[in-house]
Amino acid sequence: MKKTVLLVCCSFSILLSKAQDATTTTSKPQEVAATEPEAENKGKFSFSGYIDSFYSGNLNNPLSGSNLGAAGTARVFDQRAGQISLGLIQTKIGYSTDKVDAVLDLTFGPNADLGNYGNVIGPLSGGTSLAAIKQAYINWKTSDKFSIMVGQFGTHIGYEVIDAPVNYNYSLSNLFNNGPFYHTGIKGTYAFSDKASLMLGIVNNVDSWRDNNKAKGIIGQLFFAPVSGWNVYLNGIVSNEANPDSTGKAVKGMYSVFDLTTTYQITEKFYLGLNAAIGSQKEDFQGYAPVKTGTSTWSGVAVYTNYAFTGKFGLGARYEYFDNKDGARGLRNYLGEGTSVNSITITGNITAADGNLLIKPEFRLDSYAKPGGSNTAEAQQFEDSDGAFTKSSQSTLGLAFIYKF
Repeated sequence: MKKTVLLVCCSFSILLSKAQDATTTTSKPQEVAATEPEAENKGKFSFSGYIDSFYSGNLNNPLSGSNLGAAGTARVFDQRAGQISLGLIQTKIGYSTDKVDAVLDLTFGPNADLGNYGNVIGPLSGGTSLAAIKQAYINWKTSDKFSIMVGQFGTHIGYEVIDAPVNYNYSLSNLFNNGPFYHTGIKGTYAFSDKASLMLGIVNNVDSWRDNNKAKGIIGQLFFAPVSGWNVYLNGIVSNEANPDSTGKAVKGMYSVFDLTTTYQITEKFYLGLNAAIGSQKEDFQGYAPVKTGTSTWSGVAVYTNYAFTGKFGLGARYEYFDNKDGARGLRNYLGEGTSVNSITITGNITAADGNLLIKPEFRLDSYAKPGGSNTAEAQQFEDSDGAFTKSSQSTLGLAFIYKF
C-alpha cells in the first residue's frame, strides 16, 4: 500500500508539472505582459440549497410503521411509513476565483445523521445533528487542465447522490445505500480534453472524518464521452478498512469497489442510464464483520430510464438487482444472513413555481429472496399488519416535495 500511495503522489507531481509547463509555454513574454493592465480577479460568493419533505406509505401496513424489514436494513433513509417526514436540508456556500474554489456544504435533518456525516449523535440528541458537514473542500485550478481538491468531498462512485433534487427517483438504490457516501483526502484531476479526464486520489477510511487505522485508500475515476450525449465513468476505490487487532497491530482487510456509471441522452426527451458495481471485503469493515470468513463479495446493477412528456412533467423507472449473499454489506435477512433483492421504482417528476419546486410521486417494490427457498414455513423479510414477518416483499408509495434555491 505504501508503494501504491507513493505511486499516486508521483502521478500528482507529473500531472502538476505538465499542467504548469503548459501554462508557461502559452503565457506572453515578460516585456509584453508588463505593458498591459492586470485584469481584475475578484472572487464571487454563491449560496444555494434545498428543503426536502416527503410522505411514505407501505401497502403491507406494518404494525410498527417501519420500512426497514426484519433485519433493519431494507432502507437507509425513508425508514418510516404512514407519516410526513423531513429528509435533508442543505445550505451550500461557495467562494470562487479563477484559480480557487472554496466550498462549505452543510446539511441538517434526519438524513444528515443517517448519512453518517456527523459520525456521532449531534448536540440535539435523539438522532438529529444541529449541523453536519457534508462537504468542505478547496479546489485549486492550477491550469486549464489540472486541478487539485483537498478536504471532505462526496464520493465519485455510483450513479446516484444523496441530494434529492439531483436524482430522478426519490428513494435511493441499494447500490447507493451500500456504497461509499463521502471521502476525506486529496485528489487531482487532469482533463485531456472536454471528452476525457483522469482523477486519482488518496483518502482516509470510508464515510468518516476519523481514520480507523493508519492505512490510506486509493481512489480513481476515468471519464470519457464516446459521442455527444453519451458519458462513461469508470470508478474505483481500494482501501484497508479493517480495525487494528486487540494489541493495536494493523490488520490487512482490503475493501474494494469497482463501478461503471454511464448515461446517454438518446433524444431530447428520452434518457437512459446504467450503474453496475462489484465489491469485496476481507476481514472486518471498520469493526463490522461479514457473514462469510475470508473474502466476501457483493455486486449490483441498476438500469434507469426517464421520459420528459413536457417541460414540467416526466416519468422515470429504475430496475435494480443487488446481490449480497455473502453478507459483506448491511443488506441482510431476518437471520442475519446475506440476501439478494430485486427492486422496481417508478417516479413522476412535476416542476412548479418557476422550476424551484419539484414534486415526486413514487411507487417502489422490493422483493427479497426467501430464506432457504421457503414459501411461508419460515419468517420472511417484512412485517404485516399483525406484526408478524410473513412478507417476502414490500410495496411503498411516496410523495416528495423538494424546494431548491
